[in-house]
Amino acid sequence: MLAYRHAFHAGNHGDVLKHLVLGEVLHHMAEKAKPYSVLDTHAGAGGYSLEGRYAGKKGEFEGGVASLWNAQANGRTAWPEAIGRYLQLVRDFNGGPGAKLSQYPGSPAIAQALMRPGDPLHLYEMHPTDERILRAFLGARPHTQVHLCDGFASLTRELPPPSRRGVVLMDPSYELKSDYGKVVAAVREIMTRFVQAVVIVWYPLVQLVEAVQLPKRLRSAAAAAPKGWLDAQLTVQAADARGFGMMGSGVLVINPPHPVHGMLRECLPVLADHLSQIEQPKWVLDAGLK
Repeated sequence: MLAYRHAFHAGNHGDVLKHLVLGEVLHHMAEKAKPYSVLDTHAGAGGYSLEGRYAGKKGEFEGGVASLWNAQANGRTAWPEAIGRYLQLVRDFNGGPGAKLSQYPGSPAIAQALMRPGDPLHLYEMHPTDERILRAFLGARPHTQVHLCDGFASLTRELPPPSRRGVVLMDPSYELKSDYGKVVAAVREIMTRFVQAVVIVWYPLVQLVEAVQLPKRLRSAAAAAPKGWLDAQLTVQAADARGFGMMGSGVLVINPPHPVHGMLRECLPVLADHLSQIEQPKWVLDAGLK
């Protein structure tokens, strides 16, 4: 677990889907004046160099954020609004107009960019090096707490937030099979303590029994949510010769803001087209809205 570093995967197709959804959820949360909290259970380092040895080892960002960035650099301007906002966040993180793609914003950086100064941000990370980087990056932000501990275990003391408005992001590494069960248990805990929470769960599409079963288990755990759920999946890679490897990823959003459904319906085909490394990419959007 502590050997995992998200820097190896920063900006890949899974990050694109996850951060597109996160950005749109936070965008809509800020439309109401009342404060809201964000709890990130697996925050990572906050931001990542795409020119460093970690990201460069496999170059996963080339099939992710770089595909969209390069398409825009080559003249594409007719993006869905949500993808345009996502790319603007990445561009701003790299220094603004004319910038080179050399850095990638993690979930904490996206939250910092979109949340208001008075909105509490609570970040959990278990890798000590990433936690130190994250603390140096965001520790001075008002109403921000950075913790070196298990984010799953934080739910009992964090929820519900005082404002009764909140977003919980869960995206563990899933390198341990136990993470699949922990995510389901965490959703059940959230639905018990704070049923109105907007919950974003990212998960990989891999050929493991636990991974195949996870979406159904998450939907079941979210049954009490007053606004229901959305489940978006994007398949853009093939497994290797032994059947291993991440073929894509999914994001389950519990109690989604109303516009997120239409946004995903518009954006998923575009992402499938631009991020695909296979001849027949696949996207799926299931909804259990109330």
